[in-house]
Amino acid sequence: MNPIRNSAKAVIVRERALLLTKNKDPEGYFYLFPGGGQDPGEELAAAVVRECMEEIGCPVAVGELLHVREYIGKNHQFADWDADIHQVEFYFRCELLSADETAFAGSNPDSDQVGVEWVDIARLHEIRLFPETLSRFIQAGTQAPCYLGDVN
Repeated sequence: MNPIRNSAKAVIVRERALLLTKNKDPEGYFYLFPGGGQDPGEELAAAVVRECMEEIGCPVAVGELLHVREYIGKNHQFADWDADIHQVEFYFRCELLSADETAFAGSNPDSDQVGVEWVDIARLHEIRLFPETLSRFIQAGTQAPCYLGDVN
C-alpha cells in the first residue's frame, strides 16, 4: 500500500454558487473541490493556496478548517484502480483574492481537468461531485461534522 497522502481543498462559495474544477473521465463530467496534495515541509494552508493557483489560477485567502475526510480507495466504487490509495483531505473555507476571475487558467491543472465552473448550490444533486457526502450537506444548508470519515 502507498503511504497516506494529505490533501488540502478549498471550499469557495459566492452568491449560492460553489467554485469547482470540472473534469472528464469515460463516464462523462465530474467535479472536484480545488486543491491537492501537500508537499513535504509545506503547511496545509500553503498547499491549498498553491493548488488553487495550479488548478483555478486565482490566489485565495484561507479561512477556517471546515471538514476532514478520509478516502480509502479499496472501500469505494473506484477500487479497481484506487485500492492502494489512502488520502486524508482537509477542506478549508477560502475566498478568492483576484479581481478578475472571469478567465480561470491554472498553471498546472490535473490531467482530467477541463475547466473551472461556478455551480449553483441548488444544482449539486444534478452533477457528479466528489465527495458526494459533502455536497449533500452543502446543498441542504446543514452543518456537516468536521470529521466525515471514509466517505465518498
